[in-house]
Amino acid sequence: MNSIKIQIPSLNENIRIIESFIDNAKEKYNIDDDIYGNIMIAVTESVNNAIKHGNQNNKKKNVSLSLILEDNVICFTIEDEGEGFDYNNLPDPTSPENIDKPSGRGIFLMKHLSDEVAFENDGRVVKLSFYFN
Repeated sequence: MNSIKIQIPSLNENIRIIESFIDNAKEKYNIDDDIYGNIMIAVTESVNNAIKHGNQNNKKKNVSLSLILEDNVICFTIEDEGEGFDYNNLPDPTSPENIDKPSGRGIFLMKHLSDEVAFENDGRVVKLSFYFN
């Protein structure tokens, strides 16, 4: 089992560190292009949510990202230091009253791009799993 972990202060500009982390993982574990794009979007979206909603853009709070590779599953775990949220009662971004809202699509996107999405610790931890052969 392979695993790597990084931690970043909650600043939007640190998203590029996350992108490099994913690029390095792509090289190191030979991740296919077809899932690489999904990983990049889903993981950066999740980290963005952790920075903005979880840690309320408080640069004293960190977001950690870890990657675990087992058999043919790569799992990214994103954790923030916020209050958590009720992930069972999220507005549907595809319903007519929400369709024009600029936010609210992150988790919807994550669920569509990942093979599995799990929330833990009251929503402070998100696990995104991607299968490959």
